[in-house]
Amino acid sequence: MLLRERAEREQLEHELLAPEATKADESAGRAEHEEPDRFRTAFERDRDRIIHSKAFRRLKHKTQVFLNPEGDHYVTRLTHTIQVTQVGRAMAMGLGLNEALTEAICLGHDTGHSPFGHTGEEALSPYVEGDAEWLHSAHGVRTVSLLEPLNLTEEVLDGIRAHSWRIDPPPATPEGYLCRFADRIAYLTHDVADALRADAISFSDLPTSTITTFGPSARYWIDTMITNVIETSAERGVVAMDEEHLEVMNELREFMFERVYLSAETESQKDRAIRVIRDLVDWYTQHPEQVPNSATAPDAEPLERAIDYVAGMTDRYALDRHDKLFRPTLF
Repeated sequence: MLLRERAEREQLEHELLAPEATKADESAGRAEHEEPDRFRTAFERDRDRIIHSKAFRRLKHKTQVFLNPEGDHYVTRLTHTIQVTQVGRAMAMGLGLNEALTEAICLGHDTGHSPFGHTGEEALSPYVEGDAEWLHSAHGVRTVSLLEPLNLTEEVLDGIRAHSWRIDPPPATPEGYLCRFADRIAYLTHDVADALRADAISFSDLPTSTITTFGPSARYWIDTMITNVIETSAERGVVAMDEEHLEVMNELREFMFERVYLSAETESQKDRAIRVIRDLVDWYTQHPEQVPNSATAPDAEPLERAIDYVAGMTDRYALDRHDKLFRPTLF
């Protein structure tokens, strides 16, 4: 056995990781100063805090694509997060980037997700002032910083903030970019598997380019995309996927939006989910005293209290609360 304390391991990062890697002892730090841990680096502490958080545990009952699905094998936000983390860590290892930072960002990237997947974002956006959208990425930062304060490092918070491709400015670290790719690689592969399982599509419907470029099944797809990101990034010096594979990935994504994410069946589920979320937000805005203080910020206004509470709900808890509040009583 070797006793390796944090300072020695931080020095090893400088010796073993790529020059572009984010080093733990060069972190921009935390909002509130803490004494360093004897054994764990700052990013390892962040990873552990996220795993033990309530927001992370709630992901097990939050939807990925199919709302409140029957069956044991459909992907949830928790299993999705685990897959994203595995993909991100594999790429970090292959590129000599910081594995612990990549893990922490990937584990925390969906902690701000509302119930019912991205439909929840659509349901909550009308409550945002102006033309802004309600974004789960921004709410993730709010969740781990204010609602369940974990005092994470700036690098992890930045990765959570910018893990979605539509967020600008982009991540400040290459590990944050790894999470962007890992998220898309994971959700495309497992969402296809879920759609096949649900008979929403058949294998013959998939774009030919997906099979010829990525391989005959999702197992091959993940390996092909991870390998391409590693090889392309090593060649270019920045986290990237080559143009051919990126084009095929985008074609598959467009196919999934057309045939699955925006299908008639999914749209009917979406309408119900939007109604549930907006009914709950409106009710709790009118009854702010019914929002547990642990679910929101102490100085939050009634609407903000309601959104904090509803956004943190799991799918089944949101349905249960809606049922209790709005089901007609017969007696």
